Amino acid sequence: MHSRGVVHRDLKPENLLYYSQEEDSKIMISDFGLSQIETNETHMATACGTPGYVAPEVLCVQDGKTTYGKEVDCWAIGVIAYILLCGYPPFYDENDHELFRQIRQAEYEFDSPYWDNISDSAKDFIRHLMEKDPKKRYSCMQALQHPWIASNTALDRDLHPFVSEQLRKNFIAVQRWK
Repeated sequence: MHSRGVVHRDLKPENLLYYSQEEDSKIMISDFGLSQIETNETHMATACGTPGYVAPEVLCVQDGKTTYGKEVDCWAIGVIAYILLCGYPPFYDENDHELFRQIRQAEYEFDSPYWDNISDSAKDFIRHLMEKDPKKRYSCMQALQHPWIASNTALDRDLHPFVSEQLRKNFIAVQRWK
């Protein structure tokens, strides 16, 4: 996608779909409604995306000077990986102003006990994708070469029951809040 100049700008779990029901199915990206083609002449400067997944630089475009690029998708991949590993989002507040402050500051933690069984390599992967400075943030190619993805550094633990329970609790809490 990025190699073709496409910036999705709204990556989130709801926009990731299995191609088939096979266990090793490919994952497809959907909902390109906010996507843009990035060229040397185009500069994205529209605040858009889903609040919990949006990159810090997207929240800074109101100053009229800030633009952004494909790095925003890499940030969102970091947020998605964070949620998949622990079952809750790295940034959350019922007040959007506070939520956006947390994101702008890249203010997240690997809270115990939820992250106790997650490898240091996985945490390092997330830190590189959720780097506040888009110039220092991993690209998709760098992410694919990270040892946690490219090597066998994942811990041999079944996180499914724990993460499923956290996702269920968070889903119920959000439904009550609405």
